[in-house]
Amino acid sequence: MIQVRELDHLVLRVVNLDTMLDFYCGVLNCTVERRDDAIGLVQLRAGASLLDLVPVDGKLGRQGGAAPGEEGHNLDHFCFRVEPFDEVSLRRHLQSQGVAAGPTEIRNGAEGEGPSIYIDDPEGNTVELKGPPLGRQSC
Repeated sequence: MIQVRELDHLVLRVVNLDTMLDFYCGVLNCTVERRDDAIGLVQLRAGASLLDLVPVDGKLGRQGGAAPGEEGHNLDHFCFRVEPFDEVSLRRHLQSQGVAAGPTEIRNGAEGEGPSIYIDDPEGNTVELKGPPLGRQSC
């Protein structure tokens, strides 16, 4: 029997690697874990998970077909669990980075219902920043 424990990694095909690195490292504080320019792969550490950025013009990226854009995306959205979830501080940080944030809403996630905010990365991928389930708020 297969028992999935958590998200291990997510792969995004990207048009502008530098812009995406600025966003994920500068805004969301991810760090570069591994880089292999020969195949076109940058792996970012995002907490316990990895986020792989694959340029569409690299060896791996060309295998995926057309680039993401207005008419087609890689996925609907993905979610990073954020702790602490201090809405005021999060919004202040996002605004200082020029990132528009949607309203804070209660949404369901792997640990139950809790607050979350949607933002978009520079290439239009929607990223959900999710706090702890209700009753386990951290600030």
